[in-house]
Amino acid sequence: MLELRPNCECCDKDLPPESVDAMICTYECTFCRDCVDVVLSGVCPNCGGNFASRPIRPARNLAKDPASTVRVLKAEGCGPRQVA
Repeated sequence: MLELRPNCECCDKDLPPESVDAMICTYECTFCRDCVDVVLSGVCPNCGGNFASRPIRPARNLAKDPASTVRVLKAEGCGPRQVA
């Protein structure tokens, strides 16, 4: 079950469950479409993977399976993944 995290890890933009701007990687790191395209160039800074649009959970299902309320924000800032 996807967590449906509530915000962009980069800019902290709100990404409610119905947002079409939410993008996730295979580990469900969550970013807004603008940060994915402009800041991250389509590469997850956490795992190095790519992004896909986050599915929208129908409103009727949110009561049974609510979205997460835990906000995740990259304290060190947001940018392309650094290769060691």
